[in-house]
Amino acid sequence: MTSSLTRTRGPRFTDKVALVTGAARGQGRSHAVALAEEGADIVAIDACTQLDTLSYPMATPEELEETADLVRKTGRRAVAAQVDVRDLEAMRASVDRAVAELGRLDVVCANAGVTSEQRFEDVSPALWETTLGICLTGVWHTALVTAPHLVAAGGGSIVVTGSTAAIRGLPFFAPYVAAKHGVLGLAKTLAVELADRNVRVNVVHPAGVDTAMGHLPEMADLLAARPELGGAFGHPLPARIAQPFDISHAVLYLASDEARYVTGASLSVDMGSTLM
Repeated sequence: MTSSLTRTRGPRFTDKVALVTGAARGQGRSHAVALAEEGADIVAIDACTQLDTLSYPMATPEELEETADLVRKTGRRAVAAQVDVRDLEAMRASVDRAVAELGRLDVVCANAGVTSEQRFEDVSPALWETTLGICLTGVWHTALVTAPHLVAAGGGSIVVTGSTAAIRGLPFFAPYVAAKHGVLGLAKTLAVELADRNVRVNVVHPAGVDTAMGHLPEMADLLAARPELGGAFGHPLPARIAQPFDISHAVLYLASDEARYVTGASLSVDMGSTLM
């Protein structure tokens, strides 16, 4: 008898549909294209709106459409929707339309997020609300509007983008750390509540990733004033920063049937930083 481990494997997501938030660029784009290369049609969601509370440029509508074009070049269908994950009703309407067009929903990547760097006493109320609204409430909204479609498809997988900031305290990232700790707890709770409907929920925890969010200019000055805190960002593997596709490999595993008995798990792709 040939075991399943020795069979030649085809695409992991043939005839399936995956939704990715924060899909216009960075990790979200990488996840969307990787899922498409493995056979999935893609719903790509991003707000594509500049936020004046953040120091780096946000994704643009053109970048979101570029993600959709990259998906289509793999031979898969793509539906792009410009919507803010903080807007529950807009999310519900966009997801319902996309699922009606593509026919089903099997995989959800709750990836949208923002961050900033500053001393905790310099965090403005607006920045706090923005960060928690996108990184935490946005994941809740994403789960609320997608779970019924996953259940209707007979079950599915939600993969949440966490962070090493969900596992440990990181200086100068107070709103982000608070949000990501909340995301981890939310994901574990969803894993328990959705298990009876055959929906798995897992979290992937990146450390630094080579994206716009991964290159904020403020850190050098903050660490110059507090050099003893620099060790909080170290890692034992001889790598400076991960690439988006490094995280996508973990997402593909957690979303696939290869992880059919994995739920409530945290998978760190962090070069060992949480060991330090």
